[in-house]
Amino acid sequence: MKILIVDDEPLARSRLRTLLGDCTSPVVTIGGEAGNAAQAMEMLRRDSYDAALLDVRMPGADGLTLAQALRAMPHPPAVVFVTAHSDHAVSAFELEAVDSPTKPVRLERLQAALHKVERHLAAARGAQPEQPQEMLIIQDRGRTERVPLHEVLYLKAELKYITVRTAAKSYILDGSLSELEDKYTGQFMRIHRNALVARRAVRALEKHFDPEEGEGWAVRLTGIDELLAVSRRQLGAVRDAIAG
Repeated sequence: MKILIVDDEPLARSRLRTLLGDCTSPVVTIGGEAGNAAQAMEMLRRDSYDAALLDVRMPGADGLTLAQALRAMPHPPAVVFVTAHSDHAVSAFELEAVDSPTKPVRLERLQAALHKVERHLAAARGAQPEQPQEMLIIQDRGRTERVPLHEVLYLKAELKYITVRTAAKSYILDGSLSELEDKYTGQFMRIHRNALVARRAVRALEKHFDPEEGEGWAVRLTGIDELLAVSRRQLGAVRDAIAG
């Protein structure tokens, strides 16, 4: 079970790390730590977690606000509130938190909460069978490779081919960018006549100078350092997508 710890107090995070390290049933791994809600959301956009241990009272957006935001995610982690304040039980129930042990948490109490998470995850998997992943089939030098569509960050037309870029590597695909745009319009959006980007991966729109096109705009994607130019024609649509 992969856990995200979210607490603004370093000592509280350290105690949870120690307790989780002592857990023998269920066995867990600490996938990451965040000191506030904004950091937590950024980590959750980049990676998936089975459960999030949330403090309630934090500077900025609190744990309740964060839990509310998590409910809008396609595959949210199970939420366990770990707080020194016991007056949030109703809010925790309304936000469908799996459990809400109070600080200071004992190992036995934390393990009980994690067992609840385990049962919650098992029930969710039973009620919602996994959908088959969409794949791009890449033919390259006599080799056929299946690339999961959810790993693709952008598709860029170059000469007669399309560059398929994931966080790990690039592939060459023989096909039409327009056909891919029509087929995957909900997952990808056009930012330029020669480029589509994954909507989920767009992190920022920023000013950019291109040696060929001059002053303009570009998008920054999660997972890679490369900037992709946005055409003037597509600028409004990209702004709307980021704002939405």
